[in-house]
Amino acid sequence: MTDALTNADASAWIARFAPLARRGEALDLACGTGRHARLLAALGHPVIALDRDPEALAAAAGPSITTLEFDLEDGTAPWPFEDGRFAVIVVTNYLHRPLIPALVRSLAPGGLLIYETFAGGNEAFGRPSNPAFLLHEGELLRQAAAHHLRVLAFEDGFTSVPKAAMVQRLCACGADFAREDARLDGGAAVTEARF
Repeated sequence: MTDALTNADASAWIARFAPLARRGEALDLACGTGRHARLLAALGHPVIALDRDPEALAAAAGPSITTLEFDLEDGTAPWPFEDGRFAVIVVTNYLHRPLIPALVRSLAPGGLLIYETFAGGNEAFGRPSNPAFLLHEGELLRQAAAHHLRVLAFEDGFTSVPKAAMVQRLCACGADFAREDARLDGGAAVTEARF
C-alpha cells in the first residue's frame, strides 16, 4: 500500500499528529482493519495492532505490524502491556473508560496519546448512541489532566467528515516530550531528522 493511500484512509486528526511521535513502538488500540496501524508503520514505527475481531486483525496485518487478538472489555485477562512501552498510542472510534489509566501507564514518558472518538450529542446522528460509548463534554481534557499529560491539541464538536457526528479529539504527551517537538505547523523537517 502506498503512503498516499495510507494517509487517505487515516483520520485527518491522527495523520496530523502521528508524525510528531518519537521513534519507538506504537499501539493502535481497537484497531479495526488497521488504517492507523498502516499509517504508523509507514512512519517507521513497529506497531502492535490490537482488536478482538480476528477478521479485522487479518486485514490489519502487514509489514512492521504485529496483530494481537485481545478482548479489552472482558475483564478476565490483565492489561497486556508494561508501563512506559509505547512512543505513541492511537485510539479512534472506541471508548472503554476503565482502560484509560492502564493506557496512559503504557505510554513512554515522552510518548504521545492521540485519541478521537464520539461525544455526547452523537445520538442525534445515529450510532453510537449509548451514553456509555459517548464522551462527556471536555472529558478527554479532564482525563489528560488527571493522568498528568500535557495537552497539545483538543477539539470537541461537530464534524461532517467522514459522516455527521459529535466527536472529541485529543493529542497529549508525557512530561518528557519537548515543547519544541510539538510542531503545530506540520514540522516535516523535524520528523525527517528524527527517523
